[in-house]
Amino acid sequence: MLPGGRTIPSGWAMGDDMTGSTDDRAESPLWREEFPFTSAGEEVIARRDFTRYLLAASGVFAVGTAGAAAWAGLQSANTGSPRPIVELSEVAEGTEYLFRYPTEDDPAILVHLAGGELRAFSQKCTHLGCVVFWQSDEDRLFCPCHEGVFDPLSGDPTAGPPDRPLSRIDTEVRDGVVWALGVAVGDESPGGSEEKPA
Repeated sequence: MLPGGRTIPSGWAMGDDMTGSTDDRAESPLWREEFPFTSAGEEVIARRDFTRYLLAASGVFAVGTAGAAAWAGLQSANTGSPRPIVELSEVAEGTEYLFRYPTEDDPAILVHLAGGELRAFSQKCTHLGCVVFWQSDEDRLFCPCHEGVFDPLSGDPTAGPPDRPLSRIDTEVRDGVVWALGVAVGDESPGGSEEKPA
């Protein structure tokens, strides 16, 4: 009961504006008209359902990865066709010659080792694709990005993070000219140069 003998209308609470009418209380708020969704209508996703969805998504990713790997395995690599690289007299023992093979986008390195052996490899490091170069004073192929070291005879990694050998390019000498024969595929013996008779 209020001072002056007035009473509080039913449905009103403390702190409510006493000047409003009860008709305003009966109308729903504007936001309910613009957003008529209630929590009672929402679906609940149980842990078991979430786990099913997670497993299904993982399965889709696994199948997609296996499909991509199979597709990449079926692609034939460009092994190149035989072509001349450089005159043998231009590459002294203990030096290297840079060229492009099998395409103009593929850097390669030809190394003339002590004793007259020639070795050619892709110049892309098998770790992250940085450029490999010849260090004659240390008799090694070196990748400066992460200090990868490769054996100049076989292209096998000997130190650093690379775990695969450099792609080897088979070579031979024809009439005093070094020829690239193709990129070696598989586990073949290292391809050095062979002297072909004229």
